Amino acid sequence: MRGVVFDGKQARVVDDLEVRDPGPGEVLVAIAAAGLCHSDLSVIDGTIPFPPPVVLGHEGAGVVEAVGAGVTHVVPGDHVSLSTLANCGACADCDRGRPTMCRKAIGRPGQPFSRGGKPLFQFASNSAFAERTVVKAVQAVKLPDDIPMASAALIGCGVLTGVGAVLNRARVDRGESVVVIGAGGIGLNVLQGARIAGATTIVAVDANPAKEAVARQFGATHFVDASAVADAPAAVKEILPTGTDHAFECVGNVRLIRQAIDLLDRHGQAVLLGVPGFEEEASFKVSSMYLDKTVMGCRYGSSRPQRDIALYAELYRKGQLLLDELVTEVYPVEDFAKAVDDAQHGRVARGVLTF
Repeated sequence: MRGVVFDGKQARVVDDLEVRDPGPGEVLVAIAAAGLCHSDLSVIDGTIPFPPPVVLGHEGAGVVEAVGAGVTHVVPGDHVSLSTLANCGACADCDRGRPTMCRKAIGRPGQPFSRGGKPLFQFASNSAFAERTVVKAVQAVKLPDDIPMASAALIGCGVLTGVGAVLNRARVDRGESVVVIGAGGIGLNVLQGARIAGATTIVAVDANPAKEAVARQFGATHFVDASAVADAPAAVKEILPTGTDHAFECVGNVRLIRQAIDLLDRHGQAVLLGVPGFEEEASFKVSSMYLDKTVMGCRYGSSRPQRDIALYAELYRKGQLLLDELVTEVYPVEDFAKAVDDAQHGRVARGVLTF
């Protein structure tokens, strides 16, 4: 079968992948569509260290082909969106409703794939850039059949991360202000999360002026073109003179992390969603934090996928959550290189690979 494999030097499409049958508590899914997220690119460029060879992809949707023993919540033929959380459901963090922190899921990649008799790792317990993948049952969330697969795929990472960061982690409230630095795939979902939460002033900041229209479509009330002003934070302060209640850094740049912190009003929260280099460090003025300000990390939108994916699917069906509008371009998997180039040059909100 076809898939995208990173061998430690380059990522390319191959046609001789094999995947094992599902075991107890597992599901075999035929992938229909998979979003290309910057986390996949970060594996390729080394920002996210991951052992090769690995089958990439972690934002996918498809149809259940087979289930292992003990799986009852999905059956063959069901449409599903896949999360990246292979949480155990039994550790202390899972028991507290924090599956993103499951200690049995983080940093323990499996090897359900093989090629030429040699095992390949699974990225993010998912590997959606393959015609078929095997995941833990908890990762497969049943969806209504009327949601287009290309849109359904995006729920499993970009939507969970961006919208979840707003609703679950920051808990943005009605009437509050939000600044979103970076209007890419994650940033757009933060913007619509802020809109859904009832924020009244939502400022998008990006160095690409072409993103203004889509940022406003997703919820931005204001747009700051960082390429056209000498001081983007000062431009934001013209809109929010005392600072913002919430600032979300969605790029992964330590300079922008500092800007997010400096933009906070009293009792403000800076939420870090972008991923800088693994060893990079950020700094801030400690004295500024004593006005009850907070710097927050956020993994995967602090989500509970079985609950949240179903919720976001329903919000989409009611017209409150935008999914179709996120899909800028659809590529056959053979055009993976073009999809990567478009993503790296900011030509798409989200590119989606199809099989």
